[in-house]
Amino acid sequence: MSDTDAAAEALSETGLERRLLAAFADVRETVEENPDLFARVTRSLGDARARRRFRLRLAVGIAAFVAANAALMLAVSDLDNGRLDMPWWIIELVTDVVLVALAVGLGPFIKRFGRSYAADVFRADPRTGKSYLVLTDVAYYLIFTSFVLFTVTFEEQRDWRRSTGAQLKDELARVGGILLIMGILHAANVVALPVIGRLLASNKQFAESRPSTATTAAAPATTTGVPPLGPGTWILHVEQAPAAAPPAPPT
Repeated sequence: MSDTDAAAEALSETGLERRLLAAFADVRETVEENPDLFARVTRSLGDARARRRFRLRLAVGIAAFVAANAALMLAVSDLDNGRLDMPWWIIELVTDVVLVALAVGLGPFIKRFGRSYAADVFRADPRTGKSYLVLTDVAYYLIFTSFVLFTVTFEEQRDWRRSTGAQLKDELARVGGILLIMGILHAANVVALPVIGRLLASNKQFAESRPSTATTAAAPATTTGVPPLGPGTWILHVEQAPAAAPPAPPT
């Protein structure tokens, strides 16, 4: 069979099919099955179901929160000639509830997606990284609590009496302010975490490579042929007395 006939047969459907079957047979003989493939696929499916359940719970929680606030506003409001009359302190109370919910809910939500990032940054010292994250959470909650306390209002403002829109504008500014602070803090944390993790890793490596001061001070100086001795050991050192000077000649 000439080269031309062999090439034509290889390009034909039958030849291509034989080549594919041969390649698949070779793969079946040479490739080893992964023993934990089924477990990994099952775990992936379980993670997907857990993500769907989490999203469903999150949506239900947000809907219930909005419905509860709407029910509170309607319960204390009056209907005057087809117009809803709402006291100013209700809007203030709902805004405070929203601010507290944002501070309490968004912090753990963002931390949930940043655990792998923090674990990679503090890979050299996980205990210090965990302590750093706990202290950071405490600082966040202190900042958010102070923001809510600083911006809460106990008396109706003058411009609120003339227009409800003025109060709504101020309350939306409070919500936007806490979201802005939260975004700035988390952005600064994302930028600062690699720097802090690198500094901690460098300090740990330097401490491990440098001999301890106490060990250096306790280890006595040894001479050739003398084994190292521990602390509290007395060393008797014998030396030859210097030669005596010859007596002076009589005069």
